[in-house]
Amino acid sequence: MLRLHPFEYHRPSRLEEAVTLLAAHADDVMPIAGGTDLVPNMKHGLFTPGHLVALGGVEEMHGIAIEGEELRIGACESLAAVARHPEIEAVFPALARAAELVSGPQLRRVGTIGGNVCLDTRCTYYNQTRFWRKALGYCLKKDGDACHVIKGGTRCVAAHSADTPPVLMVLDATLEIAGADGLRDVPIGDFFTSDGVWNRSIEPDELLVAIRIPIPPEGTSVSFQKLRSRKSIDFPLANLAVRVGRDASSRVSDLRVVASAMGSYPRRVGKVEDAALGNELGPGVIEAVAEQAFRQCHPLDNITVDKEWRRAMVPVLVRRALSEIAEA
Repeated sequence: MLRLHPFEYHRPSRLEEAVTLLAAHADDVMPIAGGTDLVPNMKHGLFTPGHLVALGGVEEMHGIAIEGEELRIGACESLAAVARHPEIEAVFPALARAAELVSGPQLRRVGTIGGNVCLDTRCTYYNQTRFWRKALGYCLKKDGDACHVIKGGTRCVAAHSADTPPVLMVLDATLEIAGADGLRDVPIGDFFTSDGVWNRSIEPDELLVAIRIPIPPEGTSVSFQKLRSRKSIDFPLANLAVRVGRDASSRVSDLRVVASAMGSYPRRVGKVEDAALGNELGPGVIEAVAEQAFRQCHPLDNITVDKEWRRAMVPVLVRRALSEIAEA
């Protein structure tokens, strides 16, 4: 049986109190919201904080509302709430879909969108029990000095496995982050780094408070596609978000593709817009974009499924996304 280690549990009700607790117990504290990822990782000995700061009662981290030209989502709103919120379904249906495809219904009712954005990276050699990891030899991400994915690698390449960040990236979301020095805004495109050990530009004593998304201009469509072994529960083998903007003559004026679950961070796929801008979104354009995405995406061997098959599925996901947008 996997057991949790002893720790002290704190339940602040205000953001200032939560940030103060994180600073007071620096280097031995972690925040917890839904805990759907953190608690299993603690049972595996991947994290052993002496203090947990629960965020569910922090008032400033709740709420979903359109404020001016932006939608603001509190980081502690559950994925289930995001998936079924009427304004999100109406204005950002791809975000609602991404939230709805995270894990299963039980975990979506507990897990939060802030936790999904800050989800720890995953790897075949990392997300195992302490006994398993010790038998193989600890990895670069936890307790070891060797990467088992890239032999001789000096940088962790554990996979980014969250579903909502690709959609938030194509939607130009901004993250509100609180720390001892107050609030700061970080564009989500600048939030992630390539280091799988800690792939987020947020300090351990800071908190993601809310996500703000600008209302997209008329003619904008977004699609989210997820590849996984089963229809529910599973982390993605690959996922991507596609944003298409069209002008008054129905020609493509903006195209963005963000792919994830292949490396340590979600990244924008380059050069896909070259074949689409100024053209109607027809079969030829869709195929050209899909082929370019295949050339740009190179999944790593950091999860159990064959990386070449995952790469072959990238153009399939692009075709599905663009066809969905074209038909709509």
